[in-house]
Amino acid sequence: MAGLRVVEFAAPLGAYAGLLFGGLGAEVILVEPPGGGPLRRRGPWIGSRRDAEASLLHAAFNAGKRSITLDLSDRDDIERAQVLAERADLVIAGGSLPPALAHEALAGQASRLVTLALSPFGSKGPRSGWLAEDITALAMGGMLTLAGYPDGPPLAACGEQAVAAASLFGATAALAAILRAEAGGEGAFIDVSMQECVAMGQENAIQFLDLEGIVRKRDGGRQRQAGTGVFPCRDGHVYLMAGGIASNRFWGATVDWLVEEGLDGSEGLRDPRWLDSKWLNQEEAKRIFAEIFEPFAKRRTKAQLVAATSARRIPLAPISTASDILASAQLAARGFFVNRAIDDGRVLPFAGAPYQLSATPWRAPNPAPRLDADRDDILRLLEAA
Repeated sequence: MAGLRVVEFAAPLGAYAGLLFGGLGAEVILVEPPGGGPLRRRGPWIGSRRDAEASLLHAAFNAGKRSITLDLSDRDDIERAQVLAERADLVIAGGSLPPALAHEALAGQASRLVTLALSPFGSKGPRSGWLAEDITALAMGGMLTLAGYPDGPPLAACGEQAVAAASLFGATAALAAILRAEAGGEGAFIDVSMQECVAMGQENAIQFLDLEGIVRKRDGGRQRQAGTGVFPCRDGHVYLMAGGIASNRFWGATVDWLVEEGLDGSEGLRDPRWLDSKWLNQEEAKRIFAEIFEPFAKRRTKAQLVAATSARRIPLAPISTASDILASAQLAARGFFVNRAIDDGRVLPFAGAPYQLSATPWRAPNPAPRLDADRDDILRLLEAA
């Protein structure tokens, strides 16, 4: 994406989208208010500092970007921001902007401009003016109904998944719009609702309701159906997906494995009733399977269970802690984590490329910019003919 210019008006909703474009080679200019954008004011922090350069969120999500501060309540700075946006291929706005920076105003001067507008509930509709944070969108998008234990309150997914989903959905749509503009088409205004991204990103819950009239419930820590769910093992937990999903293949392979291991009662799992979803949904079926599988799993580590099931093409995944992820052999082989120096001189691992593309390689971004670090260079860009 070398040669592509992105202007991002600092806001949490657009930060990951800007990072994705920058990682694939685009120039990303981060327009921040005086004092810095919101990610600079949020922890976790580097050591005991609480200043604009010490936020690890800023270090992670603003890596590789260039920074300029503009006061969007000041007429001269609005004009500077307008010129900067008109000379961009993509504008990312995760919050409200002055009318002079609306897509309609900018597109009058740059007809091929793509504007990505991200907001909690979209720019139109009865909730368009509502404010929301990540947990609000998780709730109103439906994800909290699925997260947690059946006998407890809903639990929020970690890592601000709603915010990340809005950036990811928006970046995908923006890239498609840029390709169309480059092929001779017009620019586009992309309106992304964080709530709708959550609703479309929660597995098959919507399809269960739409196609089968079933409202999925949260079942954290339990089997969703016999053979499919969370099971304890020697060093934590694993998620096995054997029963009720492509059951003829996965179930048969799982039963063959358990029989080969000589587990008491495993031969009984060959009975045809175990291919009937109505039976798999019953508590008695879940109890029988757990009594066969859990003692076996508790004697083995996550790694041992993953190796055994991978060899048999049985879907089983470790439930990883943060330490497990840092030590993952798969992520190490991919070179996923990249070491980067932070402001206090330490070198810490940061997430790298979310995917590897042969024709559009990911570039390791430079450290996140100091506040207003690129002001002179960017002002010269504005003054250029």
